[in-house]
Amino acid sequence: MTEHEGHQTGIRTRSSVRRLDRRTLLKTTTGAVAGVSLSGCLSSYETMVGRSDEDESVTIGVLAPDPDSDYIGRSIVQAAEVAVEELNDNGGIDGQEVDAVVGDTNGSPLEARRQYQRLVLEEGADVTVGVFASEALMNIMDDIAEQETIHLTSGAATTAASGLVNDEYDRYKYHFRVGPNNDSDLGQMQIDFIDEMGPELGWESVALLAEDYQWTEKPWEVYQEQLASTGVETAMEERYSPATGDFSDLYDEAEAEGADAVFITTAHTGNEALLDWSYPNRPEPQPQPRPFAFGGIHVPMQLPAYYDMVGGACRYGFGQSSATATSSITDRTQDFVTAYQDAYGGSNPVYTGYHTYDAVMLFAEVVEEAGTLDADELVSQIESVSFTGAAGTAEFHDPSHEFAHDLVYRKEDTLYFQWQENEDGEGVQEVIWPEEQATADYVTPPWLE
Repeated sequence: MTEHEGHQTGIRTRSSVRRLDRRTLLKTTTGAVAGVSLSGCLSSYETMVGRSDEDESVTIGVLAPDPDSDYIGRSIVQAAEVAVEELNDNGGIDGQEVDAVVGDTNGSPLEARRQYQRLVLEEGADVTVGVFASEALMNIMDDIAEQETIHLTSGAATTAASGLVNDEYDRYKYHFRVGPNNDSDLGQMQIDFIDEMGPELGWESVALLAEDYQWTEKPWEVYQEQLASTGVETAMEERYSPATGDFSDLYDEAEAEGADAVFITTAHTGNEALLDWSYPNRPEPQPQPRPFAFGGIHVPMQLPAYYDMVGGACRYGFGQSSATATSSITDRTQDFVTAYQDAYGGSNPVYTGYHTYDAVMLFAEVVEEAGTLDADELVSQIESVSFTGAAGTAEFHDPSHEFAHDLVYRKEDTLYFQWQENEDGEGVQEVIWPEEQATADYVTPPWLE
């Protein structure tokens, strides 16, 4: 046995004993309990208040990239903070106070694994939530299985994780994706949007662009299989290099082929793609406006502060998101938005925030219903749950499904927004689809009218 294996075995045994004690406490303790306050827990992302094995509280482990500086990571942490405060204000989980410990993954798969192990083995997390990058999630899947501790993903979209659950259920069953929808469903969202909105907006043909990363492979497959069925033609299609910094040639081709809209799938190259399209925000010499609409799965455009970040260049751009500050997907959506704004000076969460809040509240609900923290019992409980959260209704594919334990795609809970400007000159993410969720009509860029 190596030194590493011996170390892991010793800690894992200690963690298992601790979980057993906690299950007993949940069943026998009914009075008020002592615990660490949320504000104290989350005052530092690395150094947390220590806890003994006898602490009668439920611990949420939160995995987030660069929460001090990254909007997506910060939303994960702050949404967990909002959820924990709400739970404690309402008696905790099954009478137990709730606390949270945070692991900064630093955008690194290796650091994600180190932080996961710290949260579970050293901090005694009863559940972990979060993770943004698909590579980070895949690098902790074996640890999730080894520790037999439920993980509720609230950022990564790869179907590779659900594939493991399907292939080796008994080993990987502890993973569930509360959001976003997986990468295959992201492609389906694009098709559904084009199918319904394309004819209404007069889009007869579209150009499909996707950055050549692994996460875009599944959406691209869906585009190839289903776009023709929408009646909207494909003017051009290209999976472009992640090193692309100038989109002029791609846009020249889209223009030459007569595309009415460019549908892009991008996370890493979104800023360059937007700025090369946006009018009048492109560099001198001032070119003519690009004669097509622009949007799709554009991760940077999902950021609530993006309008100010790019000086309004995203105006008229459209994009997919799980929720926005203007949306009312369920009765809980605006309650969460208000609580988040009140806690953080009026700022709004990005999509990872909605899903993280839902992950914590879903976990609380199933623990209350099951009366235990036993992971195997909770797996069965989560598999059958229908949970109404801030981002919609969370239900999960069963173990026999190819996307086992992934969030079930519900078109009615899917949002497309457009960046528009209000009367005060502020950028607003107005929901434009589906119709029952819309807060505004799509505005055609003035140079296309």
